[in-house]
Amino acid sequence: MKIYSGFASAFPSAAISALCVSGAFVLSTLSGCATATQAPAPPETPPVTRPAALPTTIDEAVAGPYRTDSNRARDQYRHPVETLKFFGLKPEMTIVELNPGGGWYMEILAPLMANNGHYIAAMPVGAKHSGDEDTASFESRHPNLAAKIEIVNFNPPTHNQIAPDGSVDMILTFRNIHNWMMSGNEKAVFKAAFSALKPGGVLGVVEHRAGPQTKNTAKGMAGYVPEKLVIAMAKKAGFKLDQKSDINANPKDKKNYPEGVWTLPPTLSLGDQDRAKYLAIGESDRMTLRFVKPLKK
Repeated sequence: MKIYSGFASAFPSAAISALCVSGAFVLSTLSGCATATQAPAPPETPPVTRPAALPTTIDEAVAGPYRTDSNRARDQYRHPVETLKFFGLKPEMTIVELNPGGGWYMEILAPLMANNGHYIAAMPVGAKHSGDEDTASFESRHPNLAAKIEIVNFNPPTHNQIAPDGSVDMILTFRNIHNWMMSGNEKAVFKAAFSALKPGGVLGVVEHRAGPQTKNTAKGMAGYVPEKLVIAMAKKAGFKLDQKSDINANPKDKKNYPEGVWTLPPTLSLGDQDRAKYLAIGESDRMTLRFVKPLKK
């Protein structure tokens, strides 16, 4: 109930006090009595939003708040903790991710390297499907990391340098080799990676693995690549195969689908056709290879 200012002039102050404590009048005037004696409450101060803490280990980075739920849901197929530990990644390294695409691994690597390391995203800047928009989106959501991410325009055959020669500890590529084969640039990429790495540096490769029944593997047209071919290309560039792993293997993948590897999730290029079948298979069978640039003699 609103109490008008004329109320005070019509009654002595003593009478008002009596009315305020009167049981018959208390419900209708209590709010007005309080309004006359209390100062308005100060406005609430909005809470300060601070950036999430930066991870210091691979496990923390994978479990951390910089990742989207949709990307986190694919851990069952991509095994990021096991993969990065297999490659030997350390938070104090200088690392390059080649063609980060939608930024799936960027969400893990950029925060992890932000304190003591250096994360470089090497990709065709300004080109269609380069991942520019995804990188910009990640940086806008996490401005505390924007200054920590170095973007390098790497787009053979016109832009062939990943980083200054011998300056990088580790180069990582996830499911990109078939794309380079389709454009005819796979040799240039391996050569650039070898040049950028320090002696003893690591090239970590994850790629869709072809089988004997896979068609169109010579130029990566099905998305699958023979493991022996990847090893041969790396060795020709000067690398030594250090170790192989089946961390990302999937024996359910038969590798002979109408739309190649893109028939499987996450793309599901056939739409609703046999959708349940392909979801049951899961994502592709993948090789996981660790190459090393030999030490100088």
